[in-house]
Amino acid sequence: MHPTTNIESMIIHSYLTTFGRYLMLMGRTFSVPERFRMFWKQYVKEMEQLGVNSIGIVLLISFFIGAVICIQMKLNIESPWMPRWVAGFTTREIMLLEFSSSIMCLILAGKVGSNIASELGTMRVTQQIDALDIMGINSASYLILPKILGMLTIMPFLVIFSSAMGIGGAYGTAFIGHIMTPDDLTLGLQHDFIPWFLWMSIIKSQFFAFIISSVPAYYGYTVEGGSVNVGKASTDAVVSSSMLILFSDVFLTQLLS
Repeated sequence: MHPTTNIESMIIHSYLTTFGRYLMLMGRTFSVPERFRMFWKQYVKEMEQLGVNSIGIVLLISFFIGAVICIQMKLNIESPWMPRWVAGFTTREIMLLEFSSSIMCLILAGKVGSNIASELGTMRVTQQIDALDIMGINSASYLILPKILGMLTIMPFLVIFSSAMGIGGAYGTAFIGHIMTPDDLTLGLQHDFIPWFLWMSIIKSQFFAFIISSVPAYYGYTVEGGSVNVGKASTDAVVSSSMLILFSDVFLTQLLS
């Protein structure tokens, strides 16, 4: 057998093994919580830690991205044949269809994903997860399920805040930079608005939120070795989450459009 074939078989086997372990972990995760009071407490805590604490960076990045998109659209499609509201229209479409869901989730994959992977990885190497298992607690459900549900709950709000702040950044360029008049921008933002695009952005973000929370949780939960491997697991979690978001974005966009 050719050496290349052996390498490909090993790679495929490794991916399938990882995927199988991931599915088994998710099967343990999505079980009925033993104590709903404790679960609710963890759920609210994870919503705050993963979602609410990310609002600042989401708003900041969205504001400047909205401003930059508006400037680029206005300067690069300037033409006597183009309506003056085109820059506002394209800014709205880009923010709704791609940035506020896909690109923002890529950013959150770095922030939230590394946080989840390092937290669970540290608990694994310090044997805190083993202690929970010995006590008869379903550690996967106790630690991972609140993170997934908390991220799924808070993500639609982050999408809406991101879109609104991106439009605010566009208005900032109109009022401060005098790139275009606010009236032209408003006309473009209101032109031919399709409400389904907002819902499509929210639906896509739900899939991405599940990836952002579950994939890093798998890498952190299954860490083996010492603290050095925690850093490696955190890096692998961010890379894998980002790649899965990009791949799924292609299929979801084609499916929902």
